[in-house]
Amino acid sequence: MIRIAIDAMGGDFGPEPIIEGVVDALKKKKFIPILVGDRKQIISFLPKFYHNKVEIVESSDVISMSDQATQALKRKDSSIFKAVELVRDGKADAVVSAGHSGATMTLATLRIGRLSGINKPALATIMPTIASKTLLLDVGAVTDCTATNLYQFAIMGEVYAQKVLGLERPRVGLLSNGEEDSKGNALTKEAFKLMQNVPGFQGNVEGSDIFNASVDVVVCDGYTGNIVLKASEGVVSTVFDLMKTHIKKSIPAKIGAFMMKKKVFKKLKEKVDYAEYGGAPLLGVKGCAIISHGKSNAKAIKNAIFQAIAYSDSGVNSAIEELLLKNNAQGK
Repeated sequence: MIRIAIDAMGGDFGPEPIIEGVVDALKKKKFIPILVGDRKQIISFLPKFYHNKVEIVESSDVISMSDQATQALKRKDSSIFKAVELVRDGKADAVVSAGHSGATMTLATLRIGRLSGINKPALATIMPTIASKTLLLDVGAVTDCTATNLYQFAIMGEVYAQKVLGLERPRVGLLSNGEEDSKGNALTKEAFKLMQNVPGFQGNVEGSDIFNASVDVVVCDGYTGNIVLKASEGVVSTVFDLMKTHIKKSIPAKIGAFMMKKKVFKKLKEKVDYAEYGGAPLLGVKGCAIISHGKSNAKAIKNAIFQAIAYSDSGVNSAIEELLLKNNAQGK
């Protein structure tokens, strides 16, 4: 059975929503959760029925959002350090954390280690589209990338889309300032050449293509990807605020909003709600690391666990290594 190490102390709201998410996940799927953190707090939020269905690893330290990610390697009694070590030692198949994302990425990369052929890992996230969804990577793991990094991100994104998202032939695009082959900066132009070896590579795509389903995977450096992600979150928040403001000013609008509440607004909210996806996988590390939003509620934690289970069952890591090895052999 799949064993998942869960940082019970990470997140902005403490262990309560994390424990609730674990319980909700246990109601739907079979797995062994290993909760890492303060035992007394964990037990206080864990219903008695589930006491014998989880394992608890005690830790007395928590890395807060204000701490430097570089401190993570020294704080060996922190909940995230111990959770990552469980994967490193083969005692867990995956780690899930809503805590300090930088600390989680640092520890997963340096303690668990990278896949063969991968120079740097990439943080991937799902972006909503009208028709389906788009995988965007990197969104913050590597701010200064080389063309080789982007090529490896493309390989990892394509394989993840196949093995975990279930797409038979994922279409991969390189984020640029124009669709023409000649567009881009020095980095993307060099990466464009390398990506000719990626089976599903479609060429350059623009920012709008992230949301129109013209491709399934969009590749960029972590600096650009993080800005895209945060800007998108800001747009979504502003659009909902504007809708609420204008609805309040008009009685016909209030009636229309009431009629659309269940069918339209509910589905729209589901499309853009991070809790629907649970977290972002850190592709390129051995094992599985799912990084959840600091404000994750129980639903987000539950879905992050489901994502970790799907990842662990998929064989995505070995498939990434195989495709890289195959491409390298063909290039010689």
